[in-house]
Amino acid sequence: MKKMKLPKIPVRRAVLALAPYNAPEEGRARKLRLDFNENTVGCSPAVLRALSRMTAQQMAIYPEYQATTKRLARFFGVRPEEIHLTNGIDDALHLIADTFINSGDRVLIAEPTFDMYRFFSELAGARITTLRYDDEMKFPVADVLDELRRSSSAKPRVLFIANPNNPTGTLVQPKDLRRILRAASQTLVLVDEAYFDFSGFTILPWIRQYSNLLVARTFSKAAGLAALRLGCLFAKPEILSAMRRACSPYPVNTAALVAAEASIRDARFLRNYKREVLQSRALLEKGLKRLGARIYPSEANFVLADFGPRAHRLVLALERKGILVRERKDFPRAGFMRISAGTRDDTRRLLRAIKEIL
Repeated sequence: MKKMKLPKIPVRRAVLALAPYNAPEEGRARKLRLDFNENTVGCSPAVLRALSRMTAQQMAIYPEYQATTKRLARFFGVRPEEIHLTNGIDDALHLIADTFINSGDRVLIAEPTFDMYRFFSELAGARITTLRYDDEMKFPVADVLDELRRSSSAKPRVLFIANPNNPTGTLVQPKDLRRILRAASQTLVLVDEAYFDFSGFTILPWIRQYSNLLVARTFSKAAGLAALRLGCLFAKPEILSAMRRACSPYPVNTAALVAAEASIRDARFLRNYKREVLQSRALLEKGLKRLGARIYPSEANFVLADFGPRAHRLVLALERKGILVRERKDFPRAGFMRISAGTRDDTRRLLRAIKEIL
């Protein structure tokens, strides 16, 4: 990692210790984007029409959230006081850290998983306890339970779980999630359901049973609104009330609100895109197996593939053909690639390219 040049004004030690997050490189729009699990066809045409009708007056005033919050709450089947809008899930994670994590608190993460759980926890000065998915990419339930049952002074403040997990694509089963929530009597549990649309499994209704549960959703994946940054947090009202005290007054822009409302009204678009992705994912899994990769059954819009020593060369060769996939370097050894499932045509193009390269 390149050494940071220090300014004259002292910088927090937690910031100096951070490993920078590697965002996608510029110029991806002209390539086949199978590297960051985005929607590869774009948002609903209804969203574009709604955005085109925005007025100069709307641009000139600060966002108003009440009406959109009520409509989104109805769509998700919750009460308005059980939902909080954020500037993408990243902003939600930042808000969790600001509200609940003191410097020196312990945070529990099972890796490999979404990098930003660690990023915002370390930024808050937390001590990270890291557990590992096993060789079959199964969540370490027993180890998590052991950590949650420690003495009161050693209990983690927050546990982060992506479900389905990124980058493994695997699910933590309902019975295991219930065991975890019951054991986490003094720990806030975030269940990140960014890929819910492709798994069909949710514990969102559980927010009324467990006072220590937060559920996150995003409009960046199936809805194709990654550029506008809109996420949702769901929890009991008292949890969200505390978080709103630490929140900026206008975290979400008006264009994102307009786009989200248009998106949920176009149920056909979302239904058709999800169906296409699930068919594409099945094609991708079958094709990668034929090409000699080990794949792990996925419940998300991507597949984790193990190409062994060939992986790095393959990633570079695909990029030269205008196809982007994600090489994962957060495993004990090299060889893992995460490949998004776009349309079936996207997948066929990818598989042809891999066959040519290999």
